[in-house]
Amino acid sequence: MKDLKYLAAFSIPLVAFIGLYLKGSFSYLTIVYGFVFIPILELVFPIDNTNISEEESDNRLKKRVFDWLLYLNLPVVYILVILSLITISTTALQTYEFIGLVFTVGIVLGVNGINVAHELGHRQTTNERFIGKALLLPALYMHFYIEHNYGHHLHAATKEDPATARYNQSVYSFWFTSIFRQYINAWSIQNKLLKNNNNSFISLKNDMLWYVILQAAYLSVVFMFFGFSGFLFALFAGVVGFVLLETVNYIEHYGLLRLKTASGRYERVKEIHSWNSNHVIGRIVLYELTRHSDHHYKTSKKYQVLDCHDQSPQMPYGYPTSMVLAMIPPLWFKVMNKRIPREMISI
Repeated sequence: MKDLKYLAAFSIPLVAFIGLYLKGSFSYLTIVYGFVFIPILELVFPIDNTNISEEESDNRLKKRVFDWLLYLNLPVVYILVILSLITISTTALQTYEFIGLVFTVGIVLGVNGINVAHELGHRQTTNERFIGKALLLPALYMHFYIEHNYGHHLHAATKEDPATARYNQSVYSFWFTSIFRQYINAWSIQNKLLKNNNNSFISLKNDMLWYVILQAAYLSVVFMFFGFSGFLFALFAGVVGFVLLETVNYIEHYGLLRLKTASGRYERVKEIHSWNSNHVIGRIVLYELTRHSDHHYKTSKKYQVLDCHDQSPQMPYGYPTSMVLAMIPPLWFKVMNKRIPREMISI
């Protein structure tokens, strides 16, 4: 039963389905659940910084249930999107209900879509990577696969990385710098990959071009079957989803920078270059994303065996709570700036 604790991650889409069914003020139920109820639970439940043994780690890696808990997000996400589009196009909703459902679906696209796609994007099998990319599609963020794997993990905690928030940079500023710079970086990485493999821009190997086509096709199909209101819903829900991702990116590396060695190169990525959180609720609903330090230290490790490192900088709250805190920049700076190593601030 302990292995099934990650079923709690499906509580977010479950609440979303309830909000979609009940409508009215319940359209905002997912927002309340994700950013009020879960943060309260994080404050109530104790921190768990224990690591599993090597034997238990080997045992967990052999259990397919941990993988299927990720795969199950694919039908859940798409069913929610389709039912939402049907509701939008066949029901006379009030404007506030429409907005509430946009945020409801957007939150699921961020948590059960992009977050799970992030985990699967690091896997070695084609099928798992395909599921990951499929989960990025309705969030309109397929380029994340290329930039994250070939860019962010190379440049994390440096000024060259758009997904690393600078010291005293607000989350609102970060949304713009990260979103646009990551997209430009993704194209730059793609062009280099094409050049290195002697492929032309118009090529089946140009994944970025395929992403543009697939996302445009997705929105076109939505417009065709669900009208302009459905198109707007799909567009704005996707935006909410990737802005949610960027808020997570913001808190993951805020203010942390790698030092340069005598040769002028950056030191390798260590456990000290990502914010870690051991708050159990956030760990479960985000598939251990909060143990981000170990993820960067050993990228190939699956979520169910990620460890906590004592030397990693620790967040005072869980990731969901920290995301709420980041919405109030002065409060965020007051809480977090004093926790950043002095030598990193002076870089």
